[in-house]
Amino acid sequence: MQTALGLLIPFAGTTLGSAMVFFMRKEMDKKLEKLLLGFASGVMIAASVWSLLIPAIDMAEEKGGIAWFPAAAGFLGGVAFLLVLDSLIPHLHLESARPEGIEANLKKTTMLVLAVTLHNIPEGMSVGVTFAGALFGHSEITMAGAFALAVGIAIQNFPEGAIISMPLRSEGVSKLRSFVYGSLSGIVEPAAAAVTIMLAGHIVPTLPYLLAFAAGAMIYVVVEELIPEAQAGEHSNVGTIGAAVGFVIMMILDVALG
Repeated sequence: MQTALGLLIPFAGTTLGSAMVFFMRKEMDKKLEKLLLGFASGVMIAASVWSLLIPAIDMAEEKGGIAWFPAAAGFLGGVAFLLVLDSLIPHLHLESARPEGIEANLKKTTMLVLAVTLHNIPEGMSVGVTFAGALFGHSEITMAGAFALAVGIAIQNFPEGAIISMPLRSEGVSKLRSFVYGSLSGIVEPAAAAVTIMLAGHIVPTLPYLLAFAAGAMIYVVVEELIPEAQAGEHSNVGTIGAAVGFVIMMILDVALG
């Protein structure tokens, strides 16, 4: 029950953020959008380091192997995994007029939702693998630390939910449908987390690799999509400030609660 609740926390963040569309009167302010994108980037970078890569290195060191190898191999594997998904799944970024992935006859709104859904896969994996580590008794990962990551991802998902639902509304989609689409983009997180826990239960020795894999996937999203969108055009410093604030909040959460 405790684990199930933890897996749903990030989804709740996305849903609450998507609900901001009901209070929307016009298009999202560009400065606010950059701030939120930067904030999400900072949270994901800090989570990748403190919640995923450092525990992966500590686990490998505890087992007497080469401490850096699982982290390096898993990280590159996560990057490669997202690179493949990014190349295959048709999706459209907020500031782009040209879709990415395999050509498909999909609506613009559908591809916008798919772009955010793609972000959420590594976030769900990261939450799932930390809960798996806590469940299987690894001293480097506590249940409090797993919940800290879930809360951090939920905080990051709040603006992410708003970033998808509000532009959909600007595209002419109704407020209710924009909210539903924004919320559904986050449903992949508890699903990915649950699958990761099930896999980890069968292959516990690979947990360091899975932790680093999730980190690599998240960093791919940050470098490939979030930071470029936050830095595009004017007022790029707003995105930088958002990244700094997000990084510090996630770092404090992990160190204080982990």
